[in-house]
Amino acid sequence: MPLSTFSRRATLGLMLSTVAMPVLAQERPVVATANYPLAYFAERLGGGAADVLFPVPADADPSFWRPGIADIAAIQAADVIALNGAGFATWPTKASLPRSRTVDTSASFSDRLIKTDTVTHSHGDGGQHSHTDTASYTWLDFTLASEQAGTLADAMIRQMPEQADMIAANRDALLGDLAGLNTRAATVGATAGSTAIITSHPRYQYFGTAYGLDISAVDWDANEDPGPAQWAALEDMIAATGAAVFIWEAEPATASRERMATLGLTDVVFPPLANRPAEGDFLTQMETSLQQIEAVLRDR
Repeated sequence: MPLSTFSRRATLGLMLSTVAMPVLAQERPVVATANYPLAYFAERLGGGAADVLFPVPADADPSFWRPGIADIAAIQAADVIALNGAGFATWPTKASLPRSRTVDTSASFSDRLIKTDTVTHSHGDGGQHSHTDTASYTWLDFTLASEQAGTLADAMIRQMPEQADMIAANRDALLGDLAGLNTRAATVGATAGSTAIITSHPRYQYFGTAYGLDISAVDWDANEDPGPAQWAALEDMIAATGAAVFIWEAEPATASRERMATLGLTDVVFPPLANRPAEGDFLTQMETSLQQIEAVLRDR
């Protein structure tokens, strides 16, 4: 028998309490999200009238995070379950999610998803994993991020009709901010011109395609020291592409940055923000990253 709205929220509060998280007020709608960009969008859209559930630990990669039984139960009980789609995260394919309350926020642009080669590798102690054959960091094209935010707003309005006017107003403000990021990113593309860029991880496909950037990728973990074979492969890539800029997805070791300089690369950190940043939020962090990349390209 389907759970009533009250029962689902009571279940969510109970499950959250069992995993040492704050119990959410049972009368408030809950939006569960698969990654931080969607959590940020939901927070903006809900305007404090809804609780946002983003259970991925701060040190985990949401793409490969595996929820526990309590996490799944809490997600299933949410009023809206917002997925990124595009192959981002495998757990939704293995969990029984209520179709009426689950939304794939990239479904509207499924014909514009970028296909990639499958790469199997490992990071730290996490074991081997594979990148799917579809690039999944869709929000790095800020026009696609806007579509995702709009789709999420529609889903929230369906489940929270009494808050429709507020959600619509918040949607318009959020879309305005995302349009500003899109304008800034377009300026980055124009500033880059034909400058070739190498990224530390193959997660910037939508960013490169949307803004006309010439991007190649290695597959490094910024938290680990690259080995001799990785440095040799990078030197080969520099020779093949003429790259002058290197983008890290997280702050690397000082020695790695120093070696970049000896290879003639100017490097910059641009976190893709699949998980929540330690400081700031999606908007402020993206603005900062885009400004820094533009400055590096302009000063070359």
